[in-house]
Amino acid sequence: SPPCPTARAPWPRQVQLDFVQPQRFDLKYMTSGAAAAAAEAPKDGEEESAAGALPPGYERPVMIHRAVLGSVERMIAILTEHFAGKWPFFLSPRQAVVVPVSAAFNEYAEEVRNQLHAAGFYCDVDASNRTLNKMVREAQLSQYNFILVVGKEEAAEAAVNVRTRDNEVHGKKTVEALLADFKQLLADHK
Repeated sequence: SPPCPTARAPWPRQVQLDFVQPQRFDLKYMTSGAAAAAAEAPKDGEEESAAGALPPGYERPVMIHRAVLGSVERMIAILTEHFAGKWPFFLSPRQAVVVPVSAAFNEYAEEVRNQLHAAGFYCDVDASNRTLNKMVREAQLSQYNFILVVGKEEAAEAAVNVRTRDNEVHGKKTVEALLADFKQLLADHK
């Protein structure tokens, strides 16, 4: 069994008996008396057995499901439903996206992304040839926590223009200040 990452008590596991799936998949096995039962079975054209019934000499198995991480999967499902896709920063699989105002700033956008990656944060770059408004809107719909817009001013000052997925504009920040903010969000579990 896998150890608990926090060195506490082991994670709860489940073993379940399933009587429905074997019937759904028409699973069956031959018993030891199958040959004798087959000899006594009705021949073709004789009386048919009820729907879902097993032929003589056969039994329905019981499936055993082992869910080693069942409670973890349930917790993820509960969190997904609770946050409705708007994950808090510390849990988010899409923490930030860098959006350059034009293709001329793709290189700086990659540089910012690399700095964020080096600090341990998840970050993408939208280097598509769409308009700035479309890229920002797509990032909001994709539920990135932060959209970092970069252009000429930001590249000259080693900064980014920060906005949230809810279109709250935080303004220009240096990459260092942004990293400090991100680290604080992680520390505060926000």
